[in-house]
Amino acid sequence: MKNAERIQLHVVDELAYDASVDSSRISVTATEDGVVTLRGSVPTYMQARAAERAAKRVRGVLAVASDIDVHPPVTVAGDDTTIAETALRALEASASVPKGAVGVTVTNGWVTLDGHVAFDHLRRAAEKSVRDLHGVRGVTNRIEIKPPVKPLAVKTAIESAFRRNAQLDAEHVMVSASEGTVTLRGTVSSWAEKDAAERAAFAAPGVTSVKNLLEVRYHAPVF
Repeated sequence: MKNAERIQLHVVDELAYDASVDSSRISVTATEDGVVTLRGSVPTYMQARAAERAAKRVRGVLAVASDIDVHPPVTVAGDDTTIAETALRALEASASVPKGAVGVTVTNGWVTLDGHVAFDHLRRAAEKSVRDLHGVRGVTNRIEIKPPVKPLAVKTAIESAFRRNAQLDAEHVMVSASEGTVTLRGTVSSWAEKDAAERAAFAAPGVTSVKNLLEVRYHAPVF
């Protein structure tokens, strides 16, 4: 079996296995070098994101292109005003999002978040609060992270976090930091490890952006 066929079958199986995704309208294609394309439609934005994560979990997948459309059922689609009001209530109800820190704009079901928070986990919490609301077709997270930052302290904190993280082999990961921007270089053995490194970097105080230049080094098995 060719590598592309093997990856395609495994991604299809992983999508079917994931109970959070209705994969009945999702098609999968793959290339020999591990690039997977997802096409089709799902009823919620959260399912579209879950489908991407499922594809990334498959061994040998080095990149995922998602052309999945979100088509909410007509009975729950709602108008932009209703979605915006619901999103604001969800943000206010979240214990993780600072009150009044995030603004909401909705255009044709697409939610844009603006504002400022001190840490990346607060930025992600705001997106999580709104991404599975009825009628949401997608989310653009433009929330900025603006705490005081010392580059050397950030670099040291991230390197320590990498050493503690069971998902990471930090030996081949190099970290540099400048004015809140962290750059990761080196190699990891899987896409999941690359994502784990980025999450660990974003968790450090003062990090506003991460340039994840880590390469996934994978050699397909010979059948």
